[in-house]
Amino acid sequence: MSVFDDRPMTLTQSLLVIVALIATSAFFSLAEISLAASRRLRLRQMADEGDLRAERVLRMQEQPSHYFTVVQIGLNAVAILGGVVGEGSLSPYFADLFDLWLSPKASQTAAFLASFITIIAIFLIFADLFPKRLGMSNPERLAVRIVGPMGMLITTFKPLVWLFTVSTDLLFKLLGMPAQRDDKITSADILAMTEAGAQAGVLAQREQQVIANVFELDTRLVSSVMTSRDRIAWFLRDEPESVLRARIVAEPFSAYPVCDGDIDHVLGYVDAKDMFQRVLSGQPLSFDHGLPLHKALVVPDRLSLTEVLEQFRQVHEDFAIIVNEYSLVVGVITLNDVMSTVMGDLVGAQDEEQQIVKRDENSWLIDGVTPIQDVMRALDLEELPHRDEYETLAGFLMVMLRRVPKRTDSVTWAGYTFEVMDVDSFRIDQVMVTRGKPAATADLVSGAGLSPAAIP
Repeated sequence: MSVFDDRPMTLTQSLLVIVALIATSAFFSLAEISLAASRRLRLRQMADEGDLRAERVLRMQEQPSHYFTVVQIGLNAVAILGGVVGEGSLSPYFADLFDLWLSPKASQTAAFLASFITIIAIFLIFADLFPKRLGMSNPERLAVRIVGPMGMLITTFKPLVWLFTVSTDLLFKLLGMPAQRDDKITSADILAMTEAGAQAGVLAQREQQVIANVFELDTRLVSSVMTSRDRIAWFLRDEPESVLRARIVAEPFSAYPVCDGDIDHVLGYVDAKDMFQRVLSGQPLSFDHGLPLHKALVVPDRLSLTEVLEQFRQVHEDFAIIVNEYSLVVGVITLNDVMSTVMGDLVGAQDEEQQIVKRDENSWLIDGVTPIQDVMRALDLEELPHRDEYETLAGFLMVMLRRVPKRTDSVTWAGYTFEVMDVDSFRIDQVMVTRGKPAATADLVSGAGLSPAAIP
């Protein structure tokens, strides 16, 4: 009698059963990954367009326990059947082949290993890797197609599903873990999506940067973009018209604080448009002869740009005086300053007085009052030391040097050297930044009482 007489299935029948099991396993793998990878925003859009299946998928995502229970029942059942059928069907054929070279005992062992490896490889590729990669490519489209059959399977296996779901929920409760997934979208999630869109070419790099700047408004203080106290052009209420005219010619701004005696006693502000209209109509530039004085919005210097925008909206103003905790004026800010922060170089590319001027591939000339976020972005720096102690490049140098910097003082950090080029009355005007220093001197501070030779 031939060895094949006792086999329950022919090779063709065995292969057909294996193919059916692979297809079943692939279906469950596809169902699992498509639901998990489907984006709720995209599904909501499809549902709003009238696709009822998308609404069902959204409900499945909110309560996925029954769905994934059926998936795991199917996958595990197929895996067990695949092992039994595969090993029992293919081992005899491999044994016949190995009998030509090996002893009967060695042949049986080799046949089992060959059958096991073959079944594992086939199932791994066709029932797991391929369907999951397919599901990741377009999860929403596949999820809406699969949700119908999966709904029928959930109903069919309802007793088993209920038993396993209750057991799993109990385990989650014992471990104190949430049973439902958190679908809250954070600013980090949105930024990650926009960065991925920019890398894929769907979103322009400048557009992505504008979106990132919008989210920065909540973390940047007004002091990072304000016009500082020493740069404010302001008027005294009783100054003659000739002085006002000379001031607006020499320092053209959109608004000017009007003070009583000194800059720390602000009475209000005058709009440049009002002044120009009076000049063009031949009217005198005098507060005693009708030049309107507007009430100034006064805000503390610890507000974020988002909070300042909200105050602008509430009072319908676009100009504000910034004071510190001692009620001293430290700067002024306009709505245009905030919007320039959002738009970045989209609105500042033609400005001849840019705060960051790139000289070549490895050097930059930067104004000392430049917000440190802009410096980090221009230099592609992920972090700086003591980051919460300063808002500007000048503040970074002061913190690193632990004193007021002087001309030629320098700080080297992460391969960049920051050298003070010009100081005006303790104010850092210009800083030269060069790249290319050895990494070993990443924390070197020159001009602070230490010499390079003194640092190991």
